[in-house]
Amino acid sequence: MNTITSFLEKVNNARQLDFGSIFSEAIELYKKTWVQGFLLQVFTIVIMLPLIIVLYIPLIGLMVAQQDSGYNDQEALNTFLGGMSLIYILFVVIGVFVLGTLSLALQASFFRIIKRMDHNEVVSTSDFFHYIKGKHLSKAFVLMLISIGIVIPSALLCYIPLIYTMVPVSYFMLIFAFNPEFSTGEIVKASFKIGTKKWGITIALFIVSYVCVMVISMITCGLGSLFLQAFLWHPIYLIYKKVVGFDETTNAIEEIGTSVE
Repeated sequence: MNTITSFLEKVNNARQLDFGSIFSEAIELYKKTWVQGFLLQVFTIVIMLPLIIVLYIPLIGLMVAQQDSGYNDQEALNTFLGGMSLIYILFVVIGVFVLGTLSLALQASFFRIIKRMDHNEVVSTSDFFHYIKGKHLSKAFVLMLISIGIVIPSALLCYIPLIYTMVPVSYFMLIFAFNPEFSTGEIVKASFKIGTKKWGITIALFIVSYVCVMVISMITCGLGSLFLQAFLWHPIYLIYKKVVGFDETTNAIEEIGTSVE
């Protein structure tokens, strides 16, 4: 089990990483985890579906009514938007935060799945919900708020600070997944430490991976993104693995109910 002190020491003493080696390893690891990556996208869509329905069904109903009448009534649209109640808006905002927290918990669980498959351990569908528990969800919620509090001001400042902050923020769920005992403050501190130390290789791997995913997605008319989107998380997992590594001592409580090959 890492402490924040040992974590920071490992980052400070980390050796130089090779871009080509990590990218190649990410591809090989993805060959093991692509099914789980696809399931991650499916579960994320299912989680977000209620919010999509709440947001768009009223608008779709309004559009259908306008088409039936044979013309577009801009006044009717303005009246509809102006008539949205405070309760409805509050419900949508709460829904965004709740479902966003669940999505982040799924992402943390996926990092754990990647690690288990990388170590040739057996995984099951239930592993996707490992961090969807009260004690973990509250921490994921706070991390989401911190992410928003960092990203929005960074974007407002002509996007230049966002180029830097997007890398440490991308490590939030990764650090949380493998160090759930860390406080939220320690997770943020650790993420900025490793994100700053390995900023160059992280952003380079992300850009190349993202371009590859986008190109294949366009070629497959968007279908490929369902299978390839999760590949974006593999390079930063490998950076963490090479910089910090994993405690070989198995947490017996956490592993109850799981089997190892």
